[in-house]
Amino acid sequence: MTKSILLVGVGGQGTILAGKILTTGLLAAGYDVKMSEIHGMSQRGGSVSTHVRYGDKVYSAVIEKGGADVLISFEQMEAMRWLPYLKPTGRAVINSQVILPQSVLTGQKAYPQGILEDISGKVETTVLNATEEAAKIGNPRGQNVLLVGTAVKLLGLGDIDWKDIIAQNVREQFVQMNQRAFEVGYSLV
Repeated sequence: MTKSILLVGVGGQGTILAGKILTTGLLAAGYDVKMSEIHGMSQRGGSVSTHVRYGDKVYSAVIEKGGADVLISFEQMEAMRWLPYLKPTGRAVINSQVILPQSVLTGQKAYPQGILEDISGKVETTVLNATEEAAKIGNPRGQNVLLVGTAVKLLGLGDIDWKDIIAQNVREQFVQMNQRAFEVGYSLV
């Protein structure tokens, strides 16, 4: 059976690194894994998504609408934007952080209100302040790896050596902080 994880956020939040860590760990565990990244205008704070699909045999990296088992959103509005890709029985994990897009900053549009409540009324949802939790351990940019920890826990993938996988994928000086961020994320759900 194939499982699908959709990671979404804004450029610079580490969505792609999170997908790479998940993919590396799943490959190490013997799964067939496919990953696809969509950068959009990521360098200008635009939407970024990473599709990770794994199982015995995976034929496509792309998650279709209604196909994601887990939606991991690094920002509230991105969760709303990508919600149609989550299965009705899927689970959303949302970082409560708000990043105002250019259209809101320039006054052209207003940031939507009630996003978390709206999504929570539609699907099983876990909301956490991953940015704040990562800052508590001295690594505010570690929100991405913290969210990987939540995904691993939700999907029952804790038997993989994630400490080693993280060490393979982040710069040496950031390994311990990211391993700690992963542990915190794992413990929050």
